[in-house]
Amino acid sequence: MKGSLAMTIIGMLHHRLDPTTVLKSYAYAAVAKAEGAQFFYFTPKSVDFAKRSIRAKVYEDGQWQEKTMPFPDVIYNAGSPEKLSVSKEIIDRLKEEIPFTTYSIGNKWNVMKRLKEAKEFEQYLIPSEIVKDADVFHKFINYYKRVVFKPIDGRKGKGIYFITKAGPKNFEVKKDSTNTIYSKPQLDALLKEQLASGTFIMQPYIQSITKAGQVYDFRLHVQKNGEGKWVVTTVYPRIAPNGSIIPNINNGGFTNYLDPFLEQEFKEEAYNIRRMLEHFSLALAHHLDDIQMEKFGEVIDEIGIDVGLDQQQKIWMYEVNWRPGCPPAFYLELDVVINSIRYAMYLAKNPKRVKKKMVQQKSNPVEVKKEIVQQKSNPVEIKKNLPIIAITGSAGKTTTKAFVGSILSKQWNVFESKDYWNTTEHTKKHKEEINDSHQAVVLEYGMAYPGIITNHCSIIQPNISIVTNIGLAHVGNFDGDVRGVAKAKSELIHGMDQQGLLILNKDDDNSRFLETQQFKGKMLTVGIKRDADYRAYDLQYKDIGMSFKMKLHGQEIELYIPILGEHHVYNALNAVAVADYLGFSPLDIQAGLNFKKPPRRLTIYNLRDDITVIDDTVHSHPQGVRAAIDVLTNIAKKRKVAIIGQMRELGVLREEEYRKVGEYIYEEGIDEFITYGFRTDEMSNAAIEMGMDPARVHHFINKDALHALLDKLIKPHDTILVKGASKTNMFETVKYLDQTLKEE
Repeated sequence: MKGSLAMTIIGMLHHRLDPTTVLKSYAYAAVAKAEGAQFFYFTPKSVDFAKRSIRAKVYEDGQWQEKTMPFPDVIYNAGSPEKLSVSKEIIDRLKEEIPFTTYSIGNKWNVMKRLKEAKEFEQYLIPSEIVKDADVFHKFINYYKRVVFKPIDGRKGKGIYFITKAGPKNFEVKKDSTNTIYSKPQLDALLKEQLASGTFIMQPYIQSITKAGQVYDFRLHVQKNGEGKWVVTTVYPRIAPNGSIIPNINNGGFTNYLDPFLEQEFKEEAYNIRRMLEHFSLALAHHLDDIQMEKFGEVIDEIGIDVGLDQQQKIWMYEVNWRPGCPPAFYLELDVVINSIRYAMYLAKNPKRVKKKMVQQKSNPVEVKKEIVQQKSNPVEIKKNLPIIAITGSAGKTTTKAFVGSILSKQWNVFESKDYWNTTEHTKKHKEEINDSHQAVVLEYGMAYPGIITNHCSIIQPNISIVTNIGLAHVGNFDGDVRGVAKAKSELIHGMDQQGLLILNKDDDNSRFLETQQFKGKMLTVGIKRDADYRAYDLQYKDIGMSFKMKLHGQEIELYIPILGEHHVYNALNAVAVADYLGFSPLDIQAGLNFKKPPRRLTIYNLRDDITVIDDTVHSHPQGVRAAIDVLTNIAKKRKVAIIGQMRELGVLREEEYRKVGEYIYEEGIDEFITYGFRTDEMSNAAIEMGMDPARVHHFINKDALHALLDKLIKPHDTILVKGASKTNMFETVKYLDQTLKEE
């Protein structure tokens, strides 16, 4: 019997007989010794169950020596599952009495299949299909135009083809650094030859490209540590050599330190992207570990995830590798080994705790989870009369939600989604939080790609839906076609209760592309310029808000909202339509519209010397920028200063929309125009071309330089608009102005 302070014995199981051919065995032996554990290397054939001993290799005095060792406390499972499968019987017997650190999660295809079935990470998966024949391949490439064709069990970037349609009859095929043009018969012959050698999959080709034009991806390496907890060992970029599109290190790719790379490529967004990658890797590791426990009653302790970021900085998963190669830097390799050894020691000391967790997870976790969700959220399914209001649209979602929630709260206990929480993951959380006490539910359904709103509706199906408008937010993800945005937003119409209430914007021209033809429920419209069911008129800019009139049940009422801008009157009208439909009185509606405004939405800062700052730094798209400029022109007492940052996700429409903003700045008589961020000078140049004095137009890609100009430029009685996408951190400029121009 070993005493409580006895040395932990770790056995490294491998399919190869000779440890000198397994380079990492040296590092494991060295680290185990440093950590106070005994370590040996063995193969299944060397196990003697009768004597409970193993003919093992121990690293001593600079060489591997054969010794007879007792059964270890824990087995570090390091060999190839395929090659070890010939010894399945022996390994199964070992598993019955000795904890294994990890188990195979299967090939890359199986991992993606598991993730797809579990749904939680489905939105990050690149659509993949097994290539059965050339016909299937051609249907796929006709749809996606650029595809990756690769072996299902490929390793180290080998055997990957990048195939692009090059005209109606030709294809460009890139392998390694070689580009070849193939005719259809030639491509079919290549496909046939490859398919005869094994199973291949195909995916649309999504690339991450550096500013210098090189292809890169990120390797996220996560492990369990000495406390049995998942930790991020490292995240590092892998950059393809010039001319290549495979960043894999084995293909001549190279790596870089993460922080300098992110700062070079993403500037002030670097910190957020790092946090996003780390959070994603840990969340995925937990998820895969749970699936492994549920399906097989096994644990995993290490994965390598290869991801890319598209132009919108959305994460796409390329591959998940079990037992990834060590990072290509010696100190990182040691970090990996230290975690592995410490986790093995943790497992040896806590086998019951780990076993208990596995049993809990395996004993029908789906039923357990379902029960928890039902306890919390049954009202969503059971109370048919519960108003479930979902809001989507290119602009105005959060403000509309705040208006609706504020009015309904005058009489009811309302569940309202928090701040800007509008992803499908948020909707899942909301479903668990809704309970019997709630008399109405108000949710925001965000969307950047097709299929996402359908997913929202499958989690919580609304019976009242509002589509605020169809604008150019995310249009870059739809080939620059606003009809694609409308189609994706129409998923709310198809996914809601077909007998429910749908509210649309009569003044929004693009809303005509919404697919309302099959909808059987009630439709109501809001408007200002056109006749609508709920129409506002006599709009007035007040001190920090808007007043307007409308008719409700034949009676004229005057309403006030504490937020500036004509576009927010539409958001208020959406809320009026919902509240009126649900039987709320004009008094409740008037009181409810005086709501708590969402932060950084046209927030007014009154500073010294009668200087006013308008903060609108949450989202930015062409419609919102023009609306914010309207607010500036309507409330400015003297000079009008517009500071405009980047608009995201415009894709091919960027240049045209930036030009239109520059022209609008000139038409509205803005006195000083400042643009900030990559390519935003396309706006300033357009204003100059229209006739604006170049001395009053300024462009920056450095915030400190922008702030230095403001010190000289701003005069008493100026009104300054600061507008930009939240990812460009334009709020820093608001903070700078607030701090330097505070009332003394």
